[in-house]
Amino acid sequence: MQHWFVDINPIAFSLGPVQVHWYGIMYLLSFAVAWWLGQGRCKAGRLPVTSEQFSDLAFYVMLGVILGGRIGYMIFYDTATLIHEPLSLIRVWQGGMSFHGGLLGVLLAGLIWTWRNDVNFFDTVDFVAPLVPIGLGLGRLGNFIGGELWGRRTDLPWGMIFPRSLEWLDKTRDDLYRMYLDGLLNHEVRHPSQVYEFALEGVVMFTVLWIYSRKPRPRYAVSGLFALLYGVFRFSVEFFREPDVQLGFLAFDWVTMGQILSLPLILVGVLLLGLSRSAPTLLPPARAMKMTADADLEKTV
Repeated sequence: MQHWFVDINPIAFSLGPVQVHWYGIMYLLSFAVAWWLGQGRCKAGRLPVTSEQFSDLAFYVMLGVILGGRIGYMIFYDTATLIHEPLSLIRVWQGGMSFHGGLLGVLLAGLIWTWRNDVNFFDTVDFVAPLVPIGLGLGRLGNFIGGELWGRRTDLPWGMIFPRSLEWLDKTRDDLYRMYLDGLLNHEVRHPSQVYEFALEGVVMFTVLWIYSRKPRPRYAVSGLFALLYGVFRFSVEFFREPDVQLGFLAFDWVTMGQILSLPLILVGVLLLGLSRSAPTLLPPARAMKMTADADLEKTV
């Protein structure tokens, strides 16, 4: 069986000396789509703010994703490099972004924005949560195109060969491709874990959260479902994803950093869903006015 040799040029196009990578395009596309969908939710009254205020929120979130994702990666996954080369923190073109760091960055950005706009923090988080899987899914597509974050070895028919996983052979891409055609790399077939994450963290999470949040839900419910789903999906995919080479397995020859960082999300998700059972529900203005009018009518009757 001939497996797919994943050798996609990570550079989409060049503008003079500037090279535009597919990964960066995915980030821009995710921000654009999330902003567009968020504007629609905002106009439907799902958050009591103006369109301009939402645009400010989107900018805060974008900064939180980029800064938090990069800082989180260096702290969680590459601390030694950060200590010995502090300037490595700004070398984003070399890759390295952490979802968990980006999440903390988004929460901090959301906290600052809600304080400045006098909005409940968790109403804001519930509003943003269904939009996050767009970035997660497109980001994983960027990882796949770049041939990074590959999975563990497998003999399954949909396994793939990622040239970047074979840099230790010190061969050119042409040499690796010839070896692939000769069947000499069949033992280096790996899970396309980026595709697994695209499907689960992107497509499935977006579909579930978008449908669930179309109706007004109690405070904490959407955030809790997001945290629970992501924690479970990420923890599960880590069984197929190759651990970061600088960390390896952290315990029992199977526990990874991604799994350790996902456990708190699962616990937080369960906690928030529990709190939502007795929490108020933020209603769109039109529906809230109707319920108030109905209540006043009942009093007069």
